[in-house]
Amino acid sequence: MSTGRTTAPNRWVAALLSALIPGTGHIYAGDRARGRRLILIDAALLLLVVVGLFFFRSDVAKAWLSLSSLALIMVANIVLLMYRAWASSDAYHLVEGPAGTGRATPLAGLILVAVIVAPHAALGYLNVAQYSFISDVFAPSPTTTIPTAGPTTGGTDGPTTTTVGGPTLWDGLDRLNILLLGSDRSGSRTDAVTLVDTVIVVSVDPQTGDAAMVSLPRNMTQFPLPEGVGYWDCNCFPQLLNDLFQRAVERPDAFPGTGEPGPRALKTAVGHLLGVDVHYYAMINMDGFVGLVDALGGVDILVPQTIVDEEYPHEDGSIVSIRIEAGQQRLDGHHALAYARIRRHADDFARMNRQRCVVGALVDQSSPLEIVARYGAITEVLRTNLVTDIPRDRLPDFIDLLPKVSMDRVGALLVDMSYSLGAHEVRGTLYDTDRIKREAQALIADPSAGGPVSLEAACD
Repeated sequence: MSTGRTTAPNRWVAALLSALIPGTGHIYAGDRARGRRLILIDAALLLLVVVGLFFFRSDVAKAWLSLSSLALIMVANIVLLMYRAWASSDAYHLVEGPAGTGRATPLAGLILVAVIVAPHAALGYLNVAQYSFISDVFAPSPTTTIPTAGPTTGGTDGPTTTTVGGPTLWDGLDRLNILLLGSDRSGSRTDAVTLVDTVIVVSVDPQTGDAAMVSLPRNMTQFPLPEGVGYWDCNCFPQLLNDLFQRAVERPDAFPGTGEPGPRALKTAVGHLLGVDVHYYAMINMDGFVGLVDALGGVDILVPQTIVDEEYPHEDGSIVSIRIEAGQQRLDGHHALAYARIRRHADDFARMNRQRCVVGALVDQSSPLEIVARYGAITEVLRTNLVTDIPRDRLPDFIDLLPKVSMDRVGALLVDMSYSLGAHEVRGTLYDTDRIKREAQALIADPSAGGPVSLEAACD
């Protein structure tokens, strides 16, 4: 196996080359035939990856959302690790002579192990993080029905169910409606009360991707409920909307249906108000918001005017004084949450605008590479702070839906004080619910009528 080389090959170099690209170290060591065979295997594997990424990107993305596919990816990762380790060891032993002595030998060994193990360890970490996230957050798929809320588009009152089956989640649905909730719960708080301060319905046409967003204020009172729901004589929820979740937890019998009582009550009530079925919900708490911002390295906000709260309720339940100065600010998770929550010296609608501002800034400032680099931390935050009833084996359906949705075709309805009928005699604000339903229905029918969503404008 003469190569015409005047200098004898180094076994560590051969091992390193075949660790990087199996076969190249073999050629370097003089075994060209074996080296070529291994390089052909490498080329075939690379071709599979390239074809998958360029021609089957949707299927690759769906595999990242399937527990069974994630398990196969883990097995493939281990097999590839063993292949590279074997190729490196084989190339190493092709070179005759002593392994070497002195300080360079253990250092070379450590470098070789790091080159072989590091990429597989990184992929394994992401794989395990994703597997834990999917299995812990998303529910097993129901065998027969899932809860929906409120009247159908045909006008039937009361809680309903939607059968899940067939090849695609969206079969037969005119609109897919998801309720997004933000709660004030925190893992460090000792009380067991859950107040929901952010209530947004996102309605998507599965065929066109046209979407509408309806934001409801937390201080709505006398919130209408369908017949047979609740235990109040007014057929309404007489307290603030953000209290409804907790009241349902305390009296689950008053909110018939399946699923957890808190989300079930909000899905039913909001669906009844807007005249739609609410199919799913997703709720994140304060710790989740803080952790997500911190996991992304903070967020840059141009604060229009100084925000002050001398008695701000910290995530841990303590009362602190907080001040966010006007101007360009780099906010960590704690201060970003405070900026989105503070309503002292302002009102709920100013806070709702600031919430949209922070969300818009996070979306704009998070590059795909940054998300991948911080993916483990992001999924861990969501795993422990996000709850939803979206079935896990239906997640791939969202991969088909997301490319259809464009922010240019998302209309928004923000229920503000222009819908107010005045302050209620107890607390909260009465709103023109007939007008809200009428305009929400019009927006859902034609999202372009509401104008595009502008998250950036909320920062002004």
